[in-house]
Amino acid sequence: MFLSKIFTALSILLDSAVDNVDSYLNGTAANATDAAASAATQPTANIWTTLLSFIPFVLVIVAFYFFLIRPQRKQEKETQKMRNSIEIGDQITTIGGITGIVRQIKDDDTYIIETGADKNRISIKKWAIQSKDTISDS
Repeated sequence: MFLSKIFTALSILLDSAVDNVDSYLNGTAANATDAAASAATQPTANIWTTLLSFIPFVLVIVAFYFFLIRPQRKQEKETQKMRNSIEIGDQITTIGGITGIVRQIKDDDTYIIETGADKNRISIKKWAIQSKDTISDS
């Protein structure tokens, strides 16, 4: 009894699926002439909708460039120019907050600075310089 109910339900589902497929096929055959008529305008519309969907992404990328990437590169160039202009006698501040006077330049990327009243000397790398506080006399 249980199996007979399942079989009848399956046969009803199968019949309705076949009817849906038949009606779909008959409907598309009737609409084939309409589809052929609108085929000439369809690719143009698809190209424009595709292009319009990419415009927000392009605008976001342009905004990131002008508001984030470009100013950061400009600041990096200015920092590099400042680090390259350091001479003996300049007072500098390191990234760690140590201040001192440049007393010697070694290997174009290592500086010896003098800090504090005891005149302690510290060797630092060029990339560790945060700012140049005074301009040298030379």
